[in-house]
Amino acid sequence: MEIWINPACSKCRSAIDLLDAEGAEYTVRRYLEDVPSPDEIRTVLDRLGLEPWDITRTQETAAKELGLKDWPRDADSRDRWVSALAEHPKLIQRPIITAEDGTALVARTDEAVRDALSR
Repeated sequence: MEIWINPACSKCRSAIDLLDAEGAEYTVRRYLEDVPSPDEIRTVLDRLGLEPWDITRTQETAAKELGLKDWPRDADSRDRWVSALAEHPKLIQRPIITAEDGTALVARTDEAVRDALSR
């Protein structure tokens, strides 16, 4: 199990606290420092069953500067979104947990973290 976190994020810290309380084995990836490649983002999206715009923090300054709210959300634009996430990792929703069963989820709630633990 791997968890992508921003240590400054309260949701990430809560997820780590719960994983620790449950005695889970996991690897921490500080994705702002260890930036995922476009291929890694695509893999996580596949595991999440989501599209890049589904995990994009659209209220971030970089999102506004890029004009993301006006970008098309379709198959032809998918690579453009993935590239934006790779170039501006702060736009990636957090925390993301890759579960043991090959799936992943955005673990912003205790319920989502427990769901990841049960997989």
